Amino acid sequence: MDRKIILASHGKFASGILSSLELICGENEAISALDCYITENFDLKQTVDQLMAENAEKELIVITDLFGGSVNNEFLRYIKQPNFYLIAGLNLPFLIEFSTQFANTDRIVELIIQTLNSSKETIQFCNESFNEEIEEEEF
Repeated sequence: MDRKIILASHGKFASGILSSLELICGENEAISALDCYITENFDLKQTVDQLMAENAEKELIVITDLFGGSVNNEFLRYIKQPNFYLIAGLNLPFLIEFSTQFANTDRIVELIIQTLNSSKETIQFCNESFNEEIEEEEF
């Protein structure tokens, strides 16, 4: 079964982070972006329903920007659909790790969980981390 990743966000965050991903990892036709609310007449429900219909025969991973936000909530309507996975909290470390491995696994749920756990470690308060290194070197 083919797999597809859709990055979905408020504003142009989805296409922006896709641009960063492509700069680092190269283009991947299995990944696309959905920028929401950037036009006055944007209809989120209609857009999501159309995307879901277009990708009905694929294993679909949707990564949204904000848990509980309107974009995430609209995709939540499909949460019980087979071969559909919804992740909130789109960030570049997660996306790099996940996108470089998702095509080569038959254990997608395990990959999602593993990648979420490892990407959480990349969020750092650098001042604090840097100070700890200096203190260790001084003694």
